[in-house]
Amino acid sequence: MSFWNVMTYRPNYIPTIQELRALVLCAELGSVSRAADSLMLTQSAVSRSIRSLEVRLGVRLFHRVRKRLLLSDAGRAMVHEARDILEALDRSAKMAMAFGNGGDVLRLAVLPTFATTWLIPRLSDFLRSHPDISIDLTSALHSVDFDETPFDAAIQRTLMARKGSRVTHLLNESLVVVASPDLVDLGKDIATANFAKYPLIQLATRPELWNDWFESAGSVQFERLRGPRLQHFDMVISAAQAGLGIAILPDIFVQSAIALGTLHQIHSRVLQGSSPYGLIRPNGRTDSPAMGAFSNWLRQVSAHSDAGKSKAVI
Repeated sequence: MSFWNVMTYRPNYIPTIQELRALVLCAELGSVSRAADSLMLTQSAVSRSIRSLEVRLGVRLFHRVRKRLLLSDAGRAMVHEARDILEALDRSAKMAMAFGNGGDVLRLAVLPTFATTWLIPRLSDFLRSHPDISIDLTSALHSVDFDETPFDAAIQRTLMARKGSRVTHLLNESLVVVASPDLVDLGKDIATANFAKYPLIQLATRPELWNDWFESAGSVQFERLRGPRLQHFDMVISAAQAGLGIAILPDIFVQSAIALGTLHQIHSRVLQGSSPYGLIRPNGRTDSPAMGAFSNWLRQVSAHSDAGKSKAVI
């Protein structure tokens, strides 16, 4: 064997799927026979899988204690990764089955509350017009790296777009102060100075919102905000509806709650957000027909939504 071959040769340590399944089930069930029953294999087949894996890795994965299999330190270190790999393969297979109609699939990363309160309620209109297109939505609170992820596009605040992305403006952000009628009487407009009497619900990912609102109102900012701190806008909406405090929220996220009467606006001031919402796509990548259709629909429906906002009194 040449020097180059010696230096570049790597043994194949990669387990087979059957070996990973045998490892995980033996670890969970503590028995080769029970693992074999679950896998619908013979005990000898499961034993061979475990033994083959141990020989290839050069470590013992299990100890036998009173007819029960217990993971060794090496086995314990490996079984968590093995379980994750099998679960990921299962998800991939189910996704392929779900999109097995031969149509196009759009994989979108969307801010979670934008998805639940604005996009999903409108999606049926798009899907009725384009039954051959399937939508795969994933919530994403952080900027999307299109080189490292399978997403075709993201719907997020435009300031989240990475370098090398192109952005299509969708909706401006206007934030309003709302509360449950159980906390603040319906129709009551609270003076800014009296906000200190109530808990103020805070958004962990945008902690500056309340200070920005008080500054825009020309009010003295509180040294300390009293109230729950939550990670997502949808959690803030639920907390406000439950009467846990006053919340500041994008008006597009609370229009339905206000219409239903579970929330109402308690101050006339509206804070303009620092960044609009947009459709973010990788620059240099040609849109598929499905992406083009979705982009056109999204621009039309967002323009209609913006026009409706300008006429509405919230």
